[in-house]
Amino acid sequence: MSNHVPTSPVPCIKNARIAIVMAEWNGHITVPLAEGASEALLKAGLDDEQFEIFTVPGAVELTFAASKLIETGAFDAVIVLGCVIKGDTPHFDYVCSSVTQGITSLNADCDIPVIFGVLTVLDEQQALDRAGGSMGNKGAEAAETALRMIALNRKIDEI
Repeated sequence: MSNHVPTSPVPCIKNARIAIVMAEWNGHITVPLAEGASEALLKAGLDDEQFEIFTVPGAVELTFAASKLIETGAFDAVIVLGCVIKGDTPHFDYVCSSVTQGITSLNADCDIPVIFGVLTVLDEQQALDRAGGSMGNKGAEAAETALRMIALNRKIDEI
């Protein structure tokens, strides 16, 4: 399973709105990630009206969608889900660098957390293992992270 060991239970968040942005590329991986995220949010006590799934063509477009969703002011967190599988060309490096830098920039510049749920793997089996397989579901972990970050953000806002 996963080597992620939380130090505290997932917080119960009241009145939270979460956007999930899912890349359609490698949909056989990203759909299970989005399902895992949705199930984790429901398990944590949110109802299905408190989160919404948006789709974009590929991983590079995740940053644009997250930025536009942040601008709406309607969400407490944005989760981005994608899957980039290494191939025979440097395309993998450019895509991974682009999405990582984009999400890092949003986290540095914006008031709500953007949770990085993009798998960057060497082969398809590694992705399957992380999308509900032997390594758990990284979409579910991203959802739990979003809830933890919303709680942190609210605690800091009270200071």
